Amino acid sequence: MKNSFHCDRLTRQWGPVLTGLLTQAEGDPVAIENGDAKGDFLFVCEHASSRLPERLGTLGLPKEALESHIAWDPGALAVSRLLAGKLDGTLIHQRFSRLVYDCNRPPESDAATPVVSEVYEVPGNRAMSAAERQARVDEVYLPFHETVSEFVAARKAVGRQPILVTMHSFTPVYFGKSRSVELGILHDADSRLADRMLAVATTGEVAYDIRRNEPYGPADGVTHSLIEYGVRHGLPNVMIEIRNDLIRNEVGQRVMADYLGGLLARSAAALPKK
Repeated sequence: MKNSFHCDRLTRQWGPVLTGLLTQAEGDPVAIENGDAKGDFLFVCEHASSRLPERLGTLGLPKEALESHIAWDPGALAVSRLLAGKLDGTLIHQRFSRLVYDCNRPPESDAATPVVSEVYEVPGNRAMSAAERQARVDEVYLPFHETVSEFVAARKAVGRQPILVTMHSFTPVYFGKSRSVELGILHDADSRLADRMLAVATTGEVAYDIRRNEPYGPADGVTHSLIEYGVRHGLPNVMIEIRNDLIRNEVGQRVMADYLGGLLARSAAALPKK
C-alpha cells in the first residue's frame, strides 16, 4: 500500500541522496506499508529481504548462502504482513539483505556488516573500504532508522503511542546444533509486553515451545531496534523470533500469524493504561 508519509519523507530527504551504493532503479532501501493504520501496532522487519544491490554483485558468496538465513529471515516479512493486516498495524521493512547492512545493529557495530556469518566468510564485506562501509550506513541504515524514528515521533505528536514489535526468524540448526525452541519472546530493559505475552502463552494449552530471550538475548546484541525505537521512547516493545521451518510456506505463515495475532492482541489489552 502506497503511503504519503513514506513518500514525502523520502522525496524530501533520501530520494536524491546517493553515495555510490544504490542506483535510482533499485528504489528506496526501506518500505512502509499501511502507514495510516488505525491500530497501534508498529511491526518492524529489519531482515525482510535477501536482495543485494547490483553494485555489490554476490559479495563473493555462492547461491546457497545467498538464499539461506545468513542473508535474511525467511518467512518473517510474510508473517509481518499478515499481522499488520489482522491488527490494522503499520509495517516498516528493509528492502536489502542483512549482509549489506544489518539494520538491527548500530553503525559502530562490526556485526552491522559481517565479514563472517555462521560458517560463511563474506569476501565482499571483508574487502570493502571505510568509504564503502560508510555508503552502506548512509544509504541503507540511516534511511531505515529515520523512517522508523519519524513514524514514532509523528504518532506521539498526535497523542498515539505505538506498540513496537520487531519480527525475525531463526534457523532450526545453527553451527550444527538443533534448536528445540520454536518461538522466542525477546526484550531488553523494558519487559512489559514480553511478560504479558509469556503469561498469556503459557496459560492453558501451550501451542509452541516458547521461551524468554531465546535463541538470542540482549547479550547477543540483538536488541538495538527495541532500544532505539521502543525503550528510548517509552513504548511497549517486544522482539519475536520464529523458527523458520514453521513458516516456510503460506500455510505455516498463516497459522503462525493467527496465533501471534491473538497473542499480541490479548497481551496488549492487558498492558496498564496511561
